[in-house]
Amino acid sequence: MNPHPKVSSMKLLQKPSANGHTSRIESFTLPVAPSRRRWWIAGAALLALAAVFAVVFVVRARSEAAVAYTTAPVTRGTLVSSVTATGTVNPQNTVAVGTQVSGTISEIDADYNSHVKTGQVLAKIDPTTFQAALAQANAGLAQAQAQEQSAEATASGAEFGIGGASASEAAAQATAQAAADTARSNEAAVATANANVEKSQSALTLAAQTVARDKQLLAQGYIAQSQADTDESNLVAAQTTLDSAKTAVSQAQLTAQSSVSAAAASQAQTSAQAYAASTAQSTAQTQVANVASMAAAVASAQAQVQTAKLNLQHTIITSPVDGTVVARDVSVGTTVASGLQTPTLYSIAQNLNKMEVDVAVGEPDIGNVRPGDGVDFSVLAYPNVTFHGVVSQVRIDPTTTNNVVTYDTVVLVNNQDGKLLPGMTANATIDVAKTDNALIVPLAALSYHPAFGSAHGHRTANATASTSGAASSPWGATTGNGASASTAGAQRIFVDRNGTLVRVPVTVTLESGTQVAVKPSSGTLNAGDQVITADSSAATSARTSHAQAANPLTGGLGGGQGATRGLH
Repeated sequence: MNPHPKVSSMKLLQKPSANGHTSRIESFTLPVAPSRRRWWIAGAALLALAAVFAVVFVVRARSEAAVAYTTAPVTRGTLVSSVTATGTVNPQNTVAVGTQVSGTISEIDADYNSHVKTGQVLAKIDPTTFQAALAQANAGLAQAQAQEQSAEATASGAEFGIGGASASEAAAQATAQAAADTARSNEAAVATANANVEKSQSALTLAAQTVARDKQLLAQGYIAQSQADTDESNLVAAQTTLDSAKTAVSQAQLTAQSSVSAAAASQAQTSAQAYAASTAQSTAQTQVANVASMAAAVASAQAQVQTAKLNLQHTIITSPVDGTVVARDVSVGTTVASGLQTPTLYSIAQNLNKMEVDVAVGEPDIGNVRPGDGVDFSVLAYPNVTFHGVVSQVRIDPTTTNNVVTYDTVVLVNNQDGKLLPGMTANATIDVAKTDNALIVPLAALSYHPAFGSAHGHRTANATASTSGAASSPWGATTGNGASASTAGAQRIFVDRNGTLVRVPVTVTLESGTQVAVKPSSGTLNAGDQVITADSSAATSARTSHAQAANPLTGGLGGGQGATRGLH
């Protein structure tokens, strides 16, 4: 054992004080025995470790004591989700007035902003050419009517000719019929005469035979001389009768030949009359057709006259509706030409008391817009006036400009005060969803995440103290920047209740701009509760900066609706 105790020395220690300065502990030496040296070394190490823990505790306490929380009250009310878009104010019905004839404008009778009635004269086209065309059409009509009258007279004469020819034809036919009958009668007389000749010939033969027999009988004394004389006389009479019959045959033949010739002549005359009648009828038919042709020519001439009159009337441009002239595209001396695309001379707004706003709604928002949605909009001419309208129609014809697809949405607006003018630019807000009597919190409250589990003596409900910041929080870390996460469905917020941060699970029912409507999934949430939207810790400040960069709408929300304070 060393009789001389060794000297044990301790290095000076530095400890942070309450005012931020360090206190100095001077070094000193103590004579210690060799057996007690190890105990002094262990005590010094413990003392150094305690000093380190004291420093960490003080730094941690000061950091937590310096955290300030931004809060906003929970409100109860109506939340409306809306879509913003721009558009143009237009009349509900604008009539483009054109011209149906070509010519030079010779007179202007209505100007911009003129209130016009139906049929009121707006402008006139030089009518000289159209007046000449009307006179020419009238002359053509008169000529066609004269030709029609001449054709009708000729047709009437032809009809009389048909009557005379028909009568002559009938008489000729009757004569021919009589001649034919006479010829047939004379032919019958010839036949009768021939029969008489044959009969007389038979009688003469019989008489000759009787005389010859009488001679034999008279010679034998069988008959008397008187009987023979009588039979001789009968023979002479039979010869005479035969001669007379032959003469009658000759005369009958001559008469029959004459009647046949007369019948043939009558038949020929009948044929001639029939031909004449047929010719007269054909001529009459031709004249009737000519009359019909002349009547058609008259109708065509009348149509030309009517067309010329209409063209002359169209040189006077009139208003088709009651309304207000919003555009005049011609002046005196302007030449207008009608064609496939009629030029527009005037544009007339039928009723400026009823306007429409044609709003271009973007492709991401058009699915939420429906007819009947309420619309609020403003125009540059009245920046402090809010106009109200209703969605009337969502047109499915898309418009693509620089790869941006929009859809025309028609909003009907009452314009009884006449403030809205055609062509004004409207900045519109379309209310597409609404919830009443809802609990409303700032959107930033959904993305808030506490940096520490406790704060300067105040506890955070359902949380475990941790020095690892947001990443070690019992509610998990936010994704990227908190404000960019989807707010739909289940979320959570933190409520300051008497110095305690209480985690309240909620379900988001509607989001609108910088506010959301929520329902507590568990626990309680009442109007007036203070929700945390941000704090002043380094971790939360970094997250808030990222959130504001991703969603500028959430920036500064808590400061505007609540207060920034420290929990002590």
